[in-house]
Amino acid sequence: MTITGQQLINGKWQAGTAGTYQAIAPATAQPLQPEMSYASKAQVAEAVQAAQLAAPLFAATSLTQRAAFLERCADEIMALGDELLERVSAETGYPKGRAEGERARTCNQLRLFAASIQSGEYLNIRIDTALPERQPLARPDIRFFNQPIGPVVVFGASNFPLAFSVAGGDTASALAAGCPVLVKGHNSHPGSCELVAQALHKAVQACELPAGVFSLLMGSGREIGSELVLAPAVKAVGFTGSFAGGMALFKLANNRPEPIPVFAEMGSVNPVILLPQALQQRAESIAKGFVASLTLGTGQFCVNPGVVIALNTPELAEFVQATAAALAEIPAGVMLNEPIAAAYVKGTTELASQPGVSLVASGKEVAETAGFCTQAQLFQVAASTFLANEHLQEEVFGHSSVLVVCENKAELLAVVTALKGQLTGTIQCTDAELAAEAELVTLLRQKVGRVVINNFPTGVEVCDAMMHGGPFPAATDARFTSVGTAAIARFVRPICFQNYPQALLPEPLQDANPWGLSRLVNGQRTAAALGDA
Repeated sequence: MTITGQQLINGKWQAGTAGTYQAIAPATAQPLQPEMSYASKAQVAEAVQAAQLAAPLFAATSLTQRAAFLERCADEIMALGDELLERVSAETGYPKGRAEGERARTCNQLRLFAASIQSGEYLNIRIDTALPERQPLARPDIRFFNQPIGPVVVFGASNFPLAFSVAGGDTASALAAGCPVLVKGHNSHPGSCELVAQALHKAVQACELPAGVFSLLMGSGREIGSELVLAPAVKAVGFTGSFAGGMALFKLANNRPEPIPVFAEMGSVNPVILLPQALQQRAESIAKGFVASLTLGTGQFCVNPGVVIALNTPELAEFVQATAAALAEIPAGVMLNEPIAAAYVKGTTELASQPGVSLVASGKEVAETAGFCTQAQLFQVAASTFLANEHLQEEVFGHSSVLVVCENKAELLAVVTALKGQLTGTIQCTDAELAAEAELVTLLRQKVGRVVINNFPTGVEVCDAMMHGGPFPAATDARFTSVGTAAIARFVRPICFQNYPQALLPEPLQDANPWGLSRLVNGQRTAAALGDA
């Protein structure tokens, strides 16, 4: 495949007419070829119109057809071969192994959704048949299921050029639901975006789907993003990124004449709580695991452990010492782009300048380089200072963390109580400690979307049971996940048919149950057909 710098609009590749730019290799700070283009407002409108026209046709496809399409998307991405891996590495600074792992995750989640939707479970089919003889009032025939919400805008994330980008979890779940997708690609990795879009375009053609099922648009996030979110035909938004970016889209969407949901995952500091008995038994191994989690991908994960909370004990001193030794061996890491590197330096500099905050461990210093590299850092602060300074809770995107030292259990509980909404909360503990700390666990459950015990938060498994979201400000809606098959729920809405002609009902609701799905019929779960059909 060849990167052209073009946009995919209504099934056709065309040069953007709103200007050009070049991607920058973060490891060298050098521009990458070819020149890329920005889509114009008129081109955005054309893509939206194509998605609007495709929406009812795509919604009418069977689960088998959609599953085959998702499988074909995965096949076509794999067929890109090393060209995709090399471009991802060039545009992100990630090693080839990371690119391979992310490609596998991307394709595996497409296949997971393909398998999942064929059960029809996400449709949540409910049928209450008519009771004409019921007294004092007859009951009409009532049938309920989830239908696609309509065209969805997906914003690619900077830190996951494949798994949270063009064909990432938001796109996969929206397509699985039967919604056309308009992707606003991330300008840090436009070549990777285009290559994956070429693969999805081939899948659309091979499966004979409407051209508007998938489009790729590149350009300024503020300008093109605003145009997409404000387009009346767009019915939902998926976003992974900064709090500022997510809230800007959220406000835009809610100020429309017809407000729409924005499912924004906006990061968090993901507290890690160290309990004393666990530190007594394995302070060194916990320290090594923490450093590995903190520095994975140069810390550029939304589930990076940005805050550690512990009691002031001799074992904590051992943990800090082991962390400092492990962190000292970590080389400076490449950040995804210059703004992210600059924000990290600014954030850590501000942390170091806060009263009562001290630097207790750091990675190797940044060598002379033209790339966007930064140094890993661990800061320490007393719990009383942390509680008095809300700034210390703010996420610094990258490989830095703040150790909050508590003088007693009351302080530890106060710190957890003061935390804002988070994606994850981790406890390193013994089984006995966990059983004894019911109050702590209850507090933590109120703050997070995922409780982690004796693991670390990085490494989000893509599976049926995963929850990747959390209370605000970690996400805009704590009821939904952006990872795993439950993510489909964001892009469907329930509809009810009352006294509707049998032959005209959607197939999943018909008496004959032609798709053979499990349904809740008159309060009983069954896959059997009803009556004579």
